[in-house]
Amino acid sequence: MPAAYERYLVPVVFRPFAEDLATRAAALHPGRVLELAAGTGVLTSALLTAASAAEVTATDLNESMVALGVTRAPDAVWQQADAQRLPFPDGGYDLVVCQFGVMFFPDRVEAFTEVRRVLAPGGRFLFNTWGPLRTHPFQAALQAGLERALPDDPPRFFPTVPHGYADPAAVAADLAAAGLTVEDERELTLRGRAASIAELATGYLAGTPVRAAVERHGDEQTVRAVVIEEMTARLGPGPVSAPMTAYVFRAVA
Repeated sequence: MPAAYERYLVPVVFRPFAEDLATRAAALHPGRVLELAAGTGVLTSALLTAASAAEVTATDLNESMVALGVTRAPDAVWQQADAQRLPFPDGGYDLVVCQFGVMFFPDRVEAFTEVRRVLAPGGRFLFNTWGPLRTHPFQAALQAGLERALPDDPPRFFPTVPHGYADPAAVAADLAAAGLTVEDERELTLRGRAASIAELATGYLAGTPVRAAVERHGDEQTVRAVVIEEMTARLGPGPVSAPMTAYVFRAVA
């Protein structure tokens, strides 16, 4: 799954936002940076370039993501870690960053409380979340394809997880409950560009948790064909380009 994610989804969906977040991070002139839910290291690499003087520690809960990430961004310190139980001392970082990862935390207030703990006084927490599913045509088309291919039991991963934390007021409330104060929150729309619908569909079906749901149904090729057909009908055959909307938050300890 990490290899498919890195090959097909990172360049299209995640790199544009990683470059934006790294630029915002560099403007804070951090010395020690902790990254949560780093995945295969797209933001990590961008941070190492944009904030070259910073010491970057990248973490992810998934050991296979860490194993691939260390090959993509070897100049960072990589470690497997649970964001809700960070194995780091109090006040050790002046910046914590997270790209499209907070939606996956089972208890976000607990994770945000850990962020506050490891931040030095006045340290910042910089992260982004996806907007509503309808504001991401790639993923909306994918979900429509899954619902058409598996009408009795379509995977609900995308509506409920990546796009399930799309209320900025709810995010701000969770930050406040953890003792963090929102300094800045903004909506950001960037464009994703894919060489083909087939490659994009492969990335989603093989490089995300919907893979397991599709495999359980046992007819992966039929599902893939229907998903590609639906995505093509909605987006065109490719190369394809579409807007993607996210929210960017900066909070202070």
